[in-house]
Amino acid sequence: MTLAGSIWPGVAALLWLLAAAACGVVATWLWRLVERFGPAARALAVALAATGFWALGCGLLGQEAAITAMAESGRNLGWLFALYRLFAVDGRLASVQPVRPMLYALGFVELVQAFAHALFGAASADQAPLAAYAFQSLTLLHLLLQIGGLVLVHNLYVGARAETRLLLRWPAGALLTLWGFDLNYYTVAYLSHGMPEMLGALRSVAVLAAASTLAIGALTGRAQVNLRPSRAVTFQSLSLMLIGGYLIAMVALAQWLSWSGGNLAMSLQLGVVSAATVLGVAVIASARMRGWMRVMVAKHLFQHRYDYRSEWLRFTRTIAKPGGSDASLDQRVIRAVADMTDSPAGLLLTAGEGGRLELAARWQWPTAEVPGLALSAAQCRFFEQQGYVADLDELRAGRASAEATAAVPQWLRDEPRAWALVPLLHFEQLVGMIVLARPPHPRKLDWEDFDLLRVAGQQLASYLAEHAGQAALAEAGRFEDFNRRIAFVMHDIKNLASQLSLLARNAEQHSDNPEFQRDMMITLRNSSDKLHALLSRLSRYGSSAIETLQPVAADQIAARVAAQFQALHNVQLVEAAPCRVAAQADSLEQVLVHLVQNAIDASPAGAPVFVRVACEGLGGVIEVLDSGTGMSPEFIRTRLFKPFDSTKSGGFGIGAYEARELIRAMRGRLDVESCEGLGSRFTIHLPLYDAAELIDTLAAKRVA
Repeated sequence: MTLAGSIWPGVAALLWLLAAAACGVVATWLWRLVERFGPAARALAVALAATGFWALGCGLLGQEAAITAMAESGRNLGWLFALYRLFAVDGRLASVQPVRPMLYALGFVELVQAFAHALFGAASADQAPLAAYAFQSLTLLHLLLQIGGLVLVHNLYVGARAETRLLLRWPAGALLTLWGFDLNYYTVAYLSHGMPEMLGALRSVAVLAAASTLAIGALTGRAQVNLRPSRAVTFQSLSLMLIGGYLIAMVALAQWLSWSGGNLAMSLQLGVVSAATVLGVAVIASARMRGWMRVMVAKHLFQHRYDYRSEWLRFTRTIAKPGGSDASLDQRVIRAVADMTDSPAGLLLTAGEGGRLELAARWQWPTAEVPGLALSAAQCRFFEQQGYVADLDELRAGRASAEATAAVPQWLRDEPRAWALVPLLHFEQLVGMIVLARPPHPRKLDWEDFDLLRVAGQQLASYLAEHAGQAALAEAGRFEDFNRRIAFVMHDIKNLASQLSLLARNAEQHSDNPEFQRDMMITLRNSSDKLHALLSRLSRYGSSAIETLQPVAADQIAARVAAQFQALHNVQLVEAAPCRVAAQADSLEQVLVHLVQNAIDASPAGAPVFVRVACEGLGGVIEVLDSGTGMSPEFIRTRLFKPFDSTKSGGFGIGAYEARELIRAMRGRLDVESCEGLGSRFTIHLPLYDAAELIDTLAAKRVA
């Protein structure tokens, strides 16, 4: 004897004893919870107690013992009585007339079985033919009881009201587990002419499952527990049932063939195997056959055609561009709807000029001939007002309304693969339409299809509208960047024009002064250089990008700017310490020119403007100080650096903004201190060129 063979009887006996204990505990509990199952509570407790007594006998004496067989009859009679009381839970004993006679008949069958077992059990010890006959007869009686009992369980649950089903499903599930397993057990026993030892031991597991089911049903508040397997599990379970049925049929057929013998048996075996192989290949290889099977199963097994949770998850995954797909949004929109109806292809029509629809994208439908004007504005208005999902097969058959027929263009009616037309509505406006191709297994669209396609169309319309809005914003951003560049250019030209205008006015009075002539030549040369530099740096404006930073003598830049304005206003360079900063000379001079010009504009005539350059630590400092009108803290915080907001008549309001952005691009900062009536101080902080690399290293370490 193998190790498994020596251990298995002990394991089986332990399982039986565990099942007996579970039945005893649950029976005691149910006896106390009379209010839980109403008039059937005590009957269920008695049935469980009888089942526990039978399980105890199986564990101690074995299933073949006479006492155990009698206990099994008592178990079945107890469950028949419990079933009778379950019909009384919602008062159906009076309305369902055939139930009581059938229960009596099954109870009589069980009594006959107990009597026959006692009679044949005593006589079969010495008579082998009688023993075989007795076995087959008793097994048939068992099968008759299980089949009849399962039919009654079905009628109990299906005929109950919806609110009563929440209560009845637990005892119905327990009976289905118990008698359903016994049905398979006695079927195999009848076909094999003997009790299957392994299945017999596993009956204890069925008893445990039945007791656990009733225990769950007895828990307070569990009436609302809703166990609904997913469609994937349902399909897999159905597949396993079909496979099991196929195996049982093959066992029965093999048994019959073994009895017939001869060449006929071999021929029939070969024929059965060939037919099964052909059928399996046909189902696996044919997409049409698989589609037909899905439709039939969904139609007859489920309350709704669609599993909305899984459909919506797949819908959002498709739109979200999973798996690195390079399909465009338009193609993903088509596929998201097509996957719901198993459509193999589709078209997307979107709104063009004048409210008409034009072809925007194809998905796996290159042969569809779509004219330039897919739908006219008048046809679009019908779908926009009605939200109509068109079943093109119904329309071709003449079963659609006249308005719907007129709204569908002729090219769609002539396209043989076109199956459905789904409008995409966003805030009651038609964004586009999706044309779906006919699935491999065509079917008639019903209300559930229309509702799902309509809601999916609204969701997709919002995606398309959002995408179009983002594209419009991006285009507007590009125009804004262009306008900003032009504004910067006009601002710089305006400053140069102001300088030249001042120079022209002063030339009328000081044209004979040689010193003024020298200053005038310097100013004209600088203006010309700035115009050329402005043209070369035009692409930089708007982003304030600084390509490279160079060592720039800030004291020399400040001296040059102060000399440039000296002929126009009293600009004094009060301190010019040697200071070499990391910057760009033209940009730094442009910032200084703007700050000095603003200081002059804010100062009264003759009031000096001071410029100071110094080195402080690892940075250089350039200050521009005036004693003009000054600014309030609120103005500095909310308006000073806001582009296109100017207090000057004819000003552009971008000078301070551009100055700050240029300084930031050179890795510096621009600080402002001001007091109304006293003046303002603008301070430029730039890193020294020799310390710029060290500052970058420290900043990188802080980020890391």
